[in-house]
Amino acid sequence: MSIEIRNPRDEELTALFDALDAAFGNDLSPSEAEGALAAARKLMPLDRVLGAYDEGRPVGVAAVWRSTLTIPGGELPCGGVTWVGVMPTHRRRGLASALMRRQLDQLHELGEPLAALWASESGIYGRYGYGMAALTHGIDAHRASFAYRDDQGPEGRMRLVSREEALQLIPPVYDRVRATRAGMLGRSADWWAEQRLATFWEPPGAGARFHAVLELDDAVEGYAIYRIKSNWDDGIPDNTVSVGEAFGTSTRATREVWRFLFSIDLTTRVSCRILDPAAPLFLGVRDPRRLRLDYGDGLWLRLVDVDAALRARSWNGDDVLVVEVRDAFCPWNDGRYRIGTGVGRADAEPDFALDVADLASLYLGGIDAARLHAAGRIEERTPGAVERAAALFRTPLPPFCPENF
Repeated sequence: MSIEIRNPRDEELTALFDALDAAFGNDLSPSEAEGALAAARKLMPLDRVLGAYDEGRPVGVAAVWRSTLTIPGGELPCGGVTWVGVMPTHRRRGLASALMRRQLDQLHELGEPLAALWASESGIYGRYGYGMAALTHGIDAHRASFAYRDDQGPEGRMRLVSREEALQLIPPVYDRVRATRAGMLGRSADWWAEQRLATFWEPPGAGARFHAVLELDDAVEGYAIYRIKSNWDDGIPDNTVSVGEAFGTSTRATREVWRFLFSIDLTTRVSCRILDPAAPLFLGVRDPRRLRLDYGDGLWLRLVDVDAALRARSWNGDDVLVVEVRDAFCPWNDGRYRIGTGVGRADAEPDFALDVADLASLYLGGIDAARLHAAGRIEERTPGAVERAAALFRTPLPPFCPENF
């Protein structure tokens, strides 16, 4: 059986979405499906979509958003990998690998040095050179027990705004935060309208969506996007504040945004599935256990062009090391590189060696080199090289990606 992999035509996009829904077992309502398709047509050029076709019928798909990713010291073009799925009838035939092969080849030809994704299954993407690069936290907290330590009381003013106001007020705050945080993706005006603040995706029972902004020192310095999941037990409110995103431009502003979210009446819990690991909650509250904090893999990163990625990154200090990179899936990356001072291809003997997926884990500063070495993921050739590498890759704040795409 011959499978054709190609870009779809516009009239084939609906069938491709149906195949993707079958791959994930989705059951979208007609309005949700229509909204998702309309958003895709605005945001995803067809030449960024790959379909796998069996006798003209779509059986697999992979696509990649065009975006930029904040890295230590700057930003780089980054393909946001999404819509990856193979129908149950065609699994275990190498289709996912074929789609990844074609996609990474295209990104390399386009000169996009990074690719990133959120994994539906965490065991899949390491084989294609992706590494866990930005971990994420989650909370399912008891609202009544929330209190800051050494609290001086609230500052500023929170106010609810309409979606139209949110489209004007929230993006500048996000952009200010993104400039300082590795792992965050650039968002266009269309992305805000059709993805982050889209209205077509309203799952049953999710509750009404709200947008709130923090005014501090006569300026908008923070915001929250959240829902109230309603639950009344014999007339007693047991509602949950479900936080989609909450940011402040400073620790002070972030504290006030979270203070507001924990102050909403008629609610008993505050949950957030994708929480910034640098948010001043766990270390800032009196009773951290009742936050019920967990963590897991968030953003997975692929260095499509290792040389370009390393050259664009800033380094912590003026040390220099040589690393040997192994990349079985994208062999153009195989070789030795200087990191730190004078980044580039190298001929010298390596101080340490690792797989490209593990280099991706180090790249944003999210995983410490010593931890990778302890897990058997780094081969130290020069004594002390791992400790020096850990220092070079270190960043002031952990990377964070609030965008599950």
